[in-house]
Amino acid sequence: MIEIEAGGSLDEVSGDVLVVPVLGEHNWGPGADQVADELGDFLTDYLDEIDFQGKPGSVASLPVRDRLAFKRLLLVGLGENPDHEQLRQGAGAAGKNATRDASVVTTLHLVDVPGADVAVLEGLLLSQYRFEKYRTEKKPSRVERITLVAADEAAIAGAARRASVTADAVNLARDLINEPPAAKSPSTLVEVARGIADAGGLDITVFEPDQFEQERFGGLMGVAAGSHQPAAMIVLRHEPADPQGFIGIVGKGIVFDSGGLSLKPPSGMETMKTDMSGAAVVLATMQAIAALELPVRVVGVAPVTENMPGGGAQRPGDVLTPRNGKTVEVLNTDAEGRLVLADALSLVAEEEPDLIVDAATLTGACPVALGEKIAGLWGNTDQAIDQVRVAADEAGEAVWHMPLPGYYRKNIDSDVADMKNTGPRYGGSINAALFLKEFVADVPWVHLDIAGPARWPDDEHYQVKGGSGFGVRTLVKLIENVASNGAGP
Repeated sequence: MIEIEAGGSLDEVSGDVLVVPVLGEHNWGPGADQVADELGDFLTDYLDEIDFQGKPGSVASLPVRDRLAFKRLLLVGLGENPDHEQLRQGAGAAGKNATRDASVVTTLHLVDVPGADVAVLEGLLLSQYRFEKYRTEKKPSRVERITLVAADEAAIAGAARRASVTADAVNLARDLINEPPAAKSPSTLVEVARGIADAGGLDITVFEPDQFEQERFGGLMGVAAGSHQPAAMIVLRHEPADPQGFIGIVGKGIVFDSGGLSLKPPSGMETMKTDMSGAAVVLATMQAIAALELPVRVVGVAPVTENMPGGGAQRPGDVLTPRNGKTVEVLNTDAEGRLVLADALSLVAEEEPDLIVDAATLTGACPVALGEKIAGLWGNTDQAIDQVRVAADEAGEAVWHMPLPGYYRKNIDSDVADMKNTGPRYGGSINAALFLKEFVADVPWVHLDIAGPARWPDDEHYQVKGGSGFGVRTLVKLIENVASNGAGP
């Protein structure tokens, strides 16, 4: 656990590394101005020598042991007019550079950006993450303490709690996503959910295979039929005494996706341990809102199973009946995520929450359209879309509103059932969203296709290559906003 503390003035604190902001070339931010005065030509000559211009994400490191009360100085470029995400990313870039230091002192939070303290702490904390469980030589972060210069102790205590809870939740999601498939069976995720419920005082219900038929989980039964691992429908509930609203969150939990009988090529399976990222996001979000004691009623649902080509596997041409009674012709068993989500969305929609948000690594078409770092966002009402889009922006997670045209609905018409589980090649992510829309009734709903950003492609700022936990911060922020403003317009 990293200790976070409020410090006095820059003259009164010391540590291994001092992190200060630069708002463009030689445009010193808070704290950097004082350091520049003290170091004079030593600093400016060095920065000119390495051509450091203060661009967003850039970091300059120099030893200052005999000149300041620190071993090293880190100057973080934020650009001329940074927003909260650039601040978070700058803190993350500095944090990555400081993983071998025990104590980090910073003035980044003094930059005039709303929520700067939380953003800086999130960036620093998230950047310390490592998944080294299976490495023989481990190199964990050595950071033990973060000191915010010239900070109000009470304000920093609140910011530290918020940032720590969020970072812990994101890191839980990262851990779950990064685990090898054999180490995270559906039963393992059930046990993780039970641990979250016990620690956070949440109610939990787990539907097991012998209950699926009675509960009409036809989609989950179909996908799970080819696996030896028992599937589950996990339902977590946060039930505060005087809720300000009611939100349902749903996450796709395919712990390994072989494609089923519509088998993926070997290269297509290499990252399919990440196909349960939506479920990881839901579990982590429930942990965070319980810890923050947010006054919003929340139900989190995660259908968890493998998609395997066993002897009992569903076949192309089979017809399934998810919970709401609409029938589905399965033409491609590799379009399985929407089948398990059909049951989960129907289950939540029956309770008529103010809003349902689902997160799923649903289609390869989405990252083709938006790249690996932006999630697609679909919704059935303008208000629902705006609520989630605002929360994502405030949380620093990139989403893009995508169209949901009714005239594309014919793309998933079936010859033998109410719909089919796949459509034409073009517009694949839209077709998938239209399929999900069939299972939310008239409840306001938003779908986040996180197939791109759920697995980060490289190390940068506060992100680490691999499972990202993308979506946790957006959902936590959404629920915080409902707690503050209510669920209505």
